[in-house]
Amino acid sequence: MDGAKTNLKSWMKRNKNAPLLRYIGAALSVWVALSFWTFSPVLHRHLFSLLLAAVLFTARFLGLGPAVFCSLLATACLDFFAVSPFFGFAIRSTAELERLAVFLAISVFAMSMARQRKLAESRADHSTREMAAVVEYSCDAIYSSRPDGTITTWNRAAENLYGYTAEEAVGSPVANLAPPERRDEVIRNLAILNSGGLIASYRTERMRKDGARCPVLLSVSPLRNARGEIVGTSAIARDISPEKQSEEAIRRSEKLATAGRLAASIAHEINNPLEAVLNLLYLARHDPTQAAKYLTMAEHEVGRVAHIAQQTLGFVRDASSPVLMNPAEIMDEVLQLYSGKLLSRRIRVNRRYRNHLHIECYSGEVRQLLANLLVNAVDAMEDEGSLHVRVTASHDWCDGRDGVRITVADNGSGISGDDLHHIFEPFYTTKKETGTGLGLWVSHGIVEKHGGSIKLRSRTSNGDCSTGTVFLIFLPVRPQISPPHPQLLTALSHNDLQSTKVQ
Repeated sequence: MDGAKTNLKSWMKRNKNAPLLRYIGAALSVWVALSFWTFSPVLHRHLFSLLLAAVLFTARFLGLGPAVFCSLLATACLDFFAVSPFFGFAIRSTAELERLAVFLAISVFAMSMARQRKLAESRADHSTREMAAVVEYSCDAIYSSRPDGTITTWNRAAENLYGYTAEEAVGSPVANLAPPERRDEVIRNLAILNSGGLIASYRTERMRKDGARCPVLLSVSPLRNARGEIVGTSAIARDISPEKQSEEAIRRSEKLATAGRLAASIAHEINNPLEAVLNLLYLARHDPTQAAKYLTMAEHEVGRVAHIAQQTLGFVRDASSPVLMNPAEIMDEVLQLYSGKLLSRRIRVNRRYRNHLHIECYSGEVRQLLANLLVNAVDAMEDEGSLHVRVTASHDWCDGRDGVRITVADNGSGISGDDLHHIFEPFYTTKKETGTGLGLWVSHGIVEKHGGSIKLRSRTSNGDCSTGTVFLIFLPVRPQISPPHPQLLTALSHNDLQSTKVQ
C-alpha cells in the first residue's frame, strides 16, 4: 500500500503541469464508486459512503480543485441515483434537499481534512528530506546504532573518515571502529546511554579500515522513539588531526621558546665553571707538582657544565613514553636553572617537600610546566619577593587517585578577576609586550595529558590585603588521559612552609 502511494505521488509529480488529468482522475474516482455500487450487492446500500470515499481519495492525491469538482459530481450522482424519483429531474422535497446539502457539507469537510493531512505530510516529508540531506552531506561522520551496538546508518563523511562503505559498516559492531585498547570505552558508552545517561563530547582515538589511527572529537547521544524509549544511539565524530598537528606545533615552538629563555638564565652558570677550568688549566701548566689536583678540580667543573646542558636538553627532548621520576628533584633542577635570575632579583625561595614520591611522567614536559609557572611567578614579583614551592603526596579530590600535589605560590601583583576566566586560553596574556600567551595554555595541556588538574587562586591589590597567586597542580602516579576539571582552589595556608634560601 505504501509503495502504491509512493508511485502515485511520483506520477502526480511528473504530471503536475497537466491539470486536466487531475480532473479526469476525479471523474474516474466517482465512476469507480458508482461501479462498486452497481455491481456489488453488499455495497448497493452504501452509495453515500462510496461517493464520500471518492471525494477523500481525490482530495488526498489529486489536489484541492479536483476535490471540489469531485464533490459537486458526487452530489449530482447522489441526487440522480439515490434520491427519488430516480433518473429524473423533478423538484425535490425539502428533506431530500437537506440530505443532499448534508452530503455536500460532509464532503467539503472531509475534503478539507484530507487536504490538511496531505499538507502536513508534505511538510513532514520535506523536513525529513532536509534532515537526511544535512546528515548525508555533513562534514562530520554521523552514524547510529542499535542498543546492542550494531551500526544501522552511515553517512558519506563516515565513509571518508573510517574508510568503510555504508554496505560494509551497516550491520557491523560499532566497537570495530575503536582501537583494541579502547573497546572497553565503547562498551562503557553504550551502557551509559542505554541506561538513560548522557556523555559529554570528548577527544578520543578511532581506527580506520586500513588500521591507521585518527584523533576525533566524539559526541554520542541516545536515540528515543515517540514514547521516549531508547531505541539506539547516535554518534558524531569529527576528525581533529589538523587541530592536533597545529597544537603540537605550537607546543613544540613554546618548548623551544622556553629553552631559549633558559639560555639567558644559565649563561652565567656555564661561564663560572668555564672560567674556573681556564684558571685551573693555567695553574696546572705552571705548577706541575699540583697538576693532578688542578686537573681533578677542572674535571669537576666540566661535569657541572655537562649537568647543566643535560638539564637544558630535558626541556626540548620528547620522551616516547612516561618514565619514573621524582617531582621534587625536577622542581630542584628547575630552581637551579633559574637560580641566577632568582639571586639577581634577591627573591627568597621557600621549599617544602614531603615524602619522597615517584610518579610516571614525561619528564621534559613536567620541567616545562614548572618552568612556566616559575617564570610567571618571578615576573609578577618585585625584587626581594617571596616564592613558595611545595611537593606533597595527595589524592585527587574527584576520584581519590593517588598522586602528588605541586604548589607554586608568589606574593606578586596577582591576577584580576577578568583575566582569571581567560588565563588558560591560547594567545591570552597579561604581559602585553613580552608575553606570547602560550605558556599557561601549554601548561594546562601538559597537566591534562597526564590526567591531572591545575587550579589557581589569585588576589590583586585591595587596601591592606596581601596580594599574590597560587597554582596547585595534581599529577596522578600514572598518567592517564582524562578531561580536565578546572575550578578555583581553596585557600592555601602559608604558615606551614619552611623557609630555605637558594644557594
